[in-house]
Amino acid sequence: MKKRSKAARPQKGSAAVREDELKLKIEPRGPNHERIEAVSRALSDHPSIRGFLAKTKNRLLSFEFPEPEPESKPARPAPAPSAYRATFYDYTNNRAILVDGDLAQPKRVRVSEAGSQPLPTYEEFEEAVKFLMRDEKLGSGLRDGRLKPYRPMPPLIDVHSAHGRNERTIAVGLLPIRSEFRHEIVGVNLIQRAIVRFEEAAPGRSRAFGEVCGPDYVQQSTTRATAGQVWITVSQGSTVLWKFLAVRPAASSGTRGSGVELRFVDYRGKRVLYRAHVPILNVRYDNDACGPFRDWQNEEGRIQANGVDVAPGFRLCPAPATTILDTGSDAGNYGGVAIYVQGQEVVLVSEMEAGWYRYISQWRLHANGTIRPRFGFSAVQDSCVCNIHHHHPYWRFDFDIRTAGNNRVREFNDPPLIGRSNWHTKTFEIRRPRDPARKRKWRVENTVTGEGYDIIPGPDDGVATLSADWPYPRGDVWILRYHGNELDDGVDCTTGGLGCVTEANLDSFVNGEAISDHDVVIWYAAHVTHDVAHEEPGEFGHICGPELKPVKW
Repeated sequence: MKKRSKAARPQKGSAAVREDELKLKIEPRGPNHERIEAVSRALSDHPSIRGFLAKTKNRLLSFEFPEPEPESKPARPAPAPSAYRATFYDYTNNRAILVDGDLAQPKRVRVSEAGSQPLPTYEEFEEAVKFLMRDEKLGSGLRDGRLKPYRPMPPLIDVHSAHGRNERTIAVGLLPIRSEFRHEIVGVNLIQRAIVRFEEAAPGRSRAFGEVCGPDYVQQSTTRATAGQVWITVSQGSTVLWKFLAVRPAASSGTRGSGVELRFVDYRGKRVLYRAHVPILNVRYDNDACGPFRDWQNEEGRIQANGVDVAPGFRLCPAPATTILDTGSDAGNYGGVAIYVQGQEVVLVSEMEAGWYRYISQWRLHANGTIRPRFGFSAVQDSCVCNIHHHHPYWRFDFDIRTAGNNRVREFNDPPLIGRSNWHTKTFEIRRPRDPARKRKWRVENTVTGEGYDIIPGPDDGVATLSADWPYPRGDVWILRYHGNELDDGVDCTTGGLGCVTEANLDSFVNGEAISDHDVVIWYAAHVTHDVAHEEPGEFGHICGPELKPVKW
């Protein structure tokens, strides 16, 4: 299916399309929704899988297409992925079951058991709420609307079994609409079919008080782990400006997803980025009032987006879509990525959920070659976000200026660091502070052609060492040599403590490798303070991000 933006079509009665108008061509990549549904439904009847799941209570949690990052990059994009991983949860035996297979060979699968606890799905949360409705004390409040359930942080509660493995226990927030109930967060143990309650009304590292902050939330289904990739070509007149592969958050790469992801980004027929995304996102509170938390970026919330669905998870809109940052509303008519043209920019935007947090993943690509990555922060009603907290998104920009190799990174300082030159080359892997006093920025350029892109810090991106939660954010910029096994830092837990390190562990990638005239990756972190209680009228969160500008292109 190919679609053109309505903004690119002549309107009735108009003479012609303006010469500077942007036209979009969108082509789906990968298997369609019907194919995935058919394969996933058939899995439970596969003989190898029945050996694990027969006579058990179980649920399919996710079905995804992991694309391993190659150590040696291909010259051209690989064919659409057909290798998949399906994750079941076996509640009878309290274990996750992993099924690895290929759509092209439906009879061949590899089944294994995992000891980890996958993030819960919305369907599990709904099951937990239904179980609470049968409780003698809480059930009546839920049934008649005096208690409103919500998804809190952390989403899972640690309940250890006699075998040493956590029993799958879903956290459910209960917000009183009337005063006869107290605000609390409870756990529903899906293994023992029991309710877990807490003396302080919430598990450790969370809160449930009478005071709540943030917009009202809308209970709705969300999407995680599914198909959703499209090729997008942006033209102006007869000139192709942009061509890239866009991936929805629910299908994004990384241990915990990475928001709206761009791959194989070409501007005017020349490669800029191999991959650009946000694989790491965390938050810390002043005085550790809650958390800290390592969040996820593969669970899509709802936005208001009117238009035409052009692929699973992608909607082409004739007017800008709106998110909670624009309206203060958690409601919406669409979950996925909205694409629209605004002036001379093509915009991709999606809203994501992690418990009570709402995150905005946005990319703005201008006709002049400028890329504006943006990440936004908001939250819905709960007690924790009444406390000042600090969000830290970590973009990963895998630059391939013209080629995967022959790239180098230069840093600008004014006044200069050494001698009279404002620019100097980074020779080995390094972590660098932002340093606004020196107007610091970075340039990734091809050592043969001289073409490049500048990374210009945004005015709201903060500085790690000036953040109130330093040294938690760890740094601002990491300049690294590309390695296929460094897509993220591998952390797959939510709450700090008990072996869960929520800080970004990017320093472990800095090991002195040469980076000049090689394949380089830039990690860029922003540090944003969110004080919900003191937001201005009409303000519903914050947004940040750098600017990527072409040089000698």
